[in-house]
Amino acid sequence: MEALRDRGQCALIPFITAGDPDLQTTAAALKILDRNGADLIELGVPYSDPLADGPVIQAAATRALANGTRLDSVLAMLKATSPELNAPIVLFTYYNPILNRGVEQFFQDIAAAGATGLVVPDLPLEEVEPISQAAALAGIEIILLVAPTTPQARFATIAEKTQGFLYLVSVTGVTGMRTKLESRVQELITDLRGITDKPIGVGFGISEASQAKQVMEWGADAVIVGSAFVKRLAEGSPDQGLKALETFCRSLKAAISE
Repeated sequence: MEALRDRGQCALIPFITAGDPDLQTTAAALKILDRNGADLIELGVPYSDPLADGPVIQAAATRALANGTRLDSVLAMLKATSPELNAPIVLFTYYNPILNRGVEQFFQDIAAAGATGLVVPDLPLEEVEPISQAAALAGIEIILLVAPTTPQARFATIAEKTQGFLYLVSVTGVTGMRTKLESRVQELITDLRGITDKPIGVGFGISEASQAKQVMEWGADAVIVGSAFVKRLAEGSPDQGLKALETFCRSLKAAISE
């Protein structure tokens, strides 16, 4: 992200849901994204109560779970696929699966599969410390989120504790495609720049190339795009979905590389 910033560009971080429509397609999608402009890839582990996700990603998680996708099968797929990828993999999961497996075991397992980062949207700031310690032992970076509703007093603490980059949620609400970005995002990026030199990634709501470019011009170090990728991958046959994914990834990368 720092190298891209020096060139006046920003990173592209696509998100897809593991197991939708199946894990074989997920592995193919990871390779396609990696070859067509993804600088990092966020891989969602399907979960039955995805509180931060809008209807597109919720539906993808439901389909993946119905197909029998579970954490172990996701990690097995990732372990087989990650050696072929250049882009680092950041897993996205809720806290309950981590707790269920055991915190230290969870981090050991995802590191062995090839993940290097983790986003846990329902992890409170006050609970981060023990999680971060276990993650550090396994070489995993915990990426924390801030939102338009985050109290100003918490910005600095979250920015201090996040690793890798700071994830700025661009909307008040869940994930999903929006036709217009909130102008306050630019103000939030400026505020965060005043308290941290860590890279800032902006996600939730970005659905087209012009919005990605807008976020870059506002000063973001990365644009994170989820629902728009998940929707394309789910439409038509797996081959059609993968082709749509490739075309969309290229268009986003071109928009933030000018």
